[in-house]
Amino acid sequence: MALKPLGAKVLVKPDPEEEKTKGGIILPDTAKKKSQEGVVVAVGEGKLLENGQRVPLSVKVGDRVVFSKYGGTEVEIDGEEYIILDEDSIYAIKE
Repeated sequence: MALKPLGAKVLVKPDPEEEKTKGGIILPDTAKKKSQEGVVVAVGEGKLLENGQRVPLSVKVGDRVVFSKYGGTEVEIDGEEYIILDEDSIYAIKE
């Protein structure tokens, strides 16, 4: 991975958008839902406190997470789509 998040940032590979409905109807780009789930591929070193200590992140590489629909910044690396999120934009870890 050529991208290392800083501080309390997390790099997530979102799940692909749905191409078809359950009934088999092909969705146009304007009707596709933006994914809110994905896999953590890289994490920063943690939040830096005022006293200089770092608080480790609650997520780790490989965790499946649910994140804010409109949170984060989308980036493309080697033709793949990723999202850089604040740890606060991650709502849950799926087990």
